[in-house]
Order: sequence, then structure tokens, then C-alpha cells
Amino acid sequence: MTVPLTRSSAGKPVRAVHLGLGAFHRAHQAWYTAHAVDGDEWGIAAYTGRSPDAAQALSAQGGLYTLIERSPGADRAEIVDSISEAVDGADVSHLIDTVSRPEVSVVTLTITEAGYGIQAGRPSEAALLDAEIVAAAGRGPLSGSPPPRTAIGRLALAIEARRRADAGPLTVVPCDNMPDNGGLTRDALLVFAERLGADSVEYVRGQVGFVSTSVDRITPRTTDADRADARRLTGFDDASPVVTEPFSDWTLADGFRSATPAWQSAGAHVVRDIAPYEKRKLWLLNGSHTLLAAAGLLRGSSTVDEAIADPVTAQWVEEFWDECAPHLPPELAIDDYRARLRERFENDRIRHALGQIAADTETKLRVRISPVLRAERAAGRDGAASARVFAAWVALDAQRKGTGTITTDGVRNTIAAIDPALAVDDDVVADIREFATEQSLAANRLT
Repeated sequence: MTVPLTRSSAGKPVRAVHLGLGAFHRAHQAWYTAHAVDGDEWGIAAYTGRSPDAAQALSAQGGLYTLIERSPGADRAEIVDSISEAVDGADVSHLIDTVSRPEVSVVTLTITEAGYGIQAGRPSEAALLDAEIVAAAGRGPLSGSPPPRTAIGRLALAIEARRRADAGPLTVVPCDNMPDNGGLTRDALLVFAERLGADSVEYVRGQVGFVSTSVDRITPRTTDADRADARRLTGFDDASPVVTEPFSDWTLADGFRSATPAWQSAGAHVVRDIAPYEKRKLWLLNGSHTLLAAAGLLRGSSTVDEAIADPVTAQWVEEFWDECAPHLPPELAIDDYRARLRERFENDRIRHALGQIAADTETKLRVRISPVLRAERAAGRDGAASARVFAAWVALDAQRKGTGTITTDGVRNTIAAIDPALAVDDDVVADIREFATEQSLAANRLT
């Protein structure tokens, strides 16, 4: 017999805010906060993104949830209690009120790469539209209507309210897979601060710290079978458990302006120069995930472990890693990192769906694959393994659309939307077209 998972007393005091309440946040930042030596002092107010569903399910459980660490040999479950409030992200007034409190001093984000409103170094159309809304709000009550639609727009209003409340400095910690994600978040918020006035710009530049991070913990979507496992392991009926791997990593650049949980005591690392760690993780893990998702789906796989078990896609991953390695510092133990990644991918009890990885393809190719291909070309090599990743996505897109022949113009237009510099390289375009045609034909034979 199971019983509902509920919190019988008040949660921990809210001192942290998170935007992007989802499985990864609960397997990573919320987990690190719960395991910090001062975790009892840090409750999180976590806000959803597009849908209120996650907040509703967690609120019914007092913010509690089960985290299952799934290793090849066994499962281990724990109840995590660091989320004190789970809130619909559309409730901007609630966010404004929370961020305006002096006791709240840190904001973390997992809003996906596309959520920052910066494309090719410029604000997206959605960000510019939201900037007008924020500017209008700045001339009246900040919680007025209509509210911003983007996460960064909402955060901009909340930070402006904090400035007006004289609530002190703030640290913003983005945890999405982008190079210099702290700097990118600062630039995105400054688009809004500039519309609000010089005082707002001064506050963002002087009182808000932006911490770049590299985050890592494979966290697939939760299934009904996972919910059944949570009941079996804990005796509680949890509507929102999270399944993840035992491995986790969190590396943060030293740029804090205010108090944060003692995440280092839970295993996080603070470094001066995060760029090498970002590249290692973005290229080797995320880049190979992007390759496996496209090539695996083309070849009939549905999960990472299935794709890495295919000798063809496994070899392509190794060849892509070979291209990455010369552009990474040797002190990061690249060979050991690759071996550990291979073990993690082969964990067939973490059913990481390729379809889940396949979202926001253009943004992922831009930050995970383009830099490697450009670096290889600059070194006088053809970058064939990196080009193959682009080709896999071209072939998969053609398959999904039912497109016939893969043309040079079509490939060039696709690449131009991701990396214009590569699109004018005729050799790169030709290689991608050739690889895409080969993969498309091979996929047709397999089906």
C-alpha cells in the first residue's frame, strides 16, 4: 500500500528562485541545493516555462518529489525537499514579489538555449516585442498587464522591481548548454534594462552577478513505469518523480555578487576560467548527443543506448570526438572523459529518448558542432566527422518532410540559417550534401 507524497509542515525559507521548472532542474540544481551543507536554509521558488502542469503536480505534493538514480545494476531513491514553492511561470506578479525580497539572493535558469532571446548575437523578434512590454511596464506598475511572454522578459521585470525595492545585489546562474551562458544572459537582460533607463542598466551592470556554468546529468523524460518504480522504492505515490544517472557535474565560474547555497559541499566546482570545461562538455557530450539523435533516428534507434550500440553511429561518435580533441586542453583528461561518456551512453537503464534530444536543432548545431567544424577547417583539415553531424540533420529533415533529392542550394540554405560563414564554403556544403545523400539512402535501405 502506498500513501500520497505530501509535506506536512512549512517548507524551507525561500531564498533562491529558479526559472524553468522541469526534470533537469530537479535532478541537478535542486538536488545540489538539497545536498549542500546549508541546504536547510535554502528553499527554492521554482517557476514553470510554457505550461503550469509541473507546478500544479508539485504543489499538490508540497514541492516534494522522488529522485531515482538509475545505475546499470540497481536503483536508489530519495525524497528531495529543496523546492518550497512550485509556481506557474505565467504568474509574473508572484515572480516580481519573490525576487524583490532581500532574503532572496540567487536566480538559476534552465529555459533551453532558445529561451534567452539571442540569435546570432542579436535579440530575437520575441525578445524585442517583450522589450516593448517591459518598457511600457516600467512607466507604470510593474505587475500590470500584459506580462512579458519570455522568461528573460519576466526576469527583467523582477530584477527591476528588486532594484526599486533596494533589496541588494543578486546573482544569476544560467544552466543551459551555451558557451559563456552568464555573459549571454547579461547581454539579454541589458536589452530590457536599456529600455527601462540608465538606473536599470547601472544596477544590472554593477549589482547583478552573472555566473557562467557547465552542467551535466542525463535526465530522460519520466514515464508511467518510473512512477511505479518510485512507489515500489519509497512507498509513496509520487506523481512527479525524476529519473537520472548517478553521474553529475556542475562547474561554475567565479562571478558571485551575493549569497548562494554551499553547492561546492555537494560536489560543485568553482573555477576561474570555465571556457575549457564548457567546450569539453558542449562538444563531447552535447555534440555527440546531437549526432546520435539525428543519425540514430535515421537508422531506426529510439534511445541513446540503442544508438551507441549501433557500430556505425558509435564509430561516427568516436570520429567526431577525434576532431574535438585537438582543440581542447590536455589537462582536462579528454581520453578519460570520452571513456566515461561511452559508459554513460551505454547505460541501457537510462532510456534517454532521441526525440527528446532532437528539439531546437538549429541552436544546438550552432553551439555544439559549428565551432568544431570551423576549427578543423582553420587547421587545414576537412572536418568530415563534424560535417557528418550537419548531414545527418539534413537527411533527417528531408525524411520527415518527405523531400526527394537533397540539393546543393537546399543544403546551403539550411547551413546559412545556422552558420553563414560555413554556408559560403563550397567544400563544406558539398561534403554535407554528399554525406546527407548517403545517410538518406542508407536510411531508406534500413526501412
